[in-house]
Amino acid sequence: MSADGGARVIWDSDDVNRALKRIAHQVLESNRGPDGLVLLGIRTRGVPLAQRLGELIADAEGGEVPVGELDITMYRDDLRSNPTRAVGPTRIPVPLDGKTVVLVDDVLFSGRTIAAAMDALKDLGRPRAVRLAVLIDRGHRDLPIQADHVGKDLPTSSAEHVRVALAEIDGEDLVTLSQSKEA
Repeated sequence: MSADGGARVIWDSDDVNRALKRIAHQVLESNRGPDGLVLLGIRTRGVPLAQRLGELIADAEGGEVPVGELDITMYRDDLRSNPTRAVGPTRIPVPLDGKTVVLVDDVLFSGRTIAAAMDALKDLGRPRAVRLAVLIDRGHRDLPIQADHVGKDLPTSSAEHVRVALAEIDGEDLVTLSQSKEA
């Protein structure tokens, strides 16, 4: 399978599904089961990833884990310099106080999205712990943020672009790597 524009396919649907199963089991192991877990997907692609993780955890444990979505648009530190997308919904399924919140996103790069998510969490409650699960960690951190659960470490150059496509949004599961247009 090839991708448009000279992008190189890094992962296909099977790879994405295997990684999500592995992450689900890591989350359960680190939390010692599903009790007190809340999964929050960071909009946009973190939301379907969190939903899938919730389903995998429910299948493994026989009970549902609350899954919500977090829009961090108004918490971003680049609002003045970059045009922003429309603010979307934040849906918190249960009170977060005393819970273990797992933030879920597609790609970890500079760490700024996760910093904004942490700022947003402060307005929503006081979790007992906050963890981070990402499908792809590509390095190049600007902030001291590290994922607890990673599907794939993908070393990249700053001239490369990682794109995660998900069936729920894009019609297929695919991870591609290409040269950035700015390069």
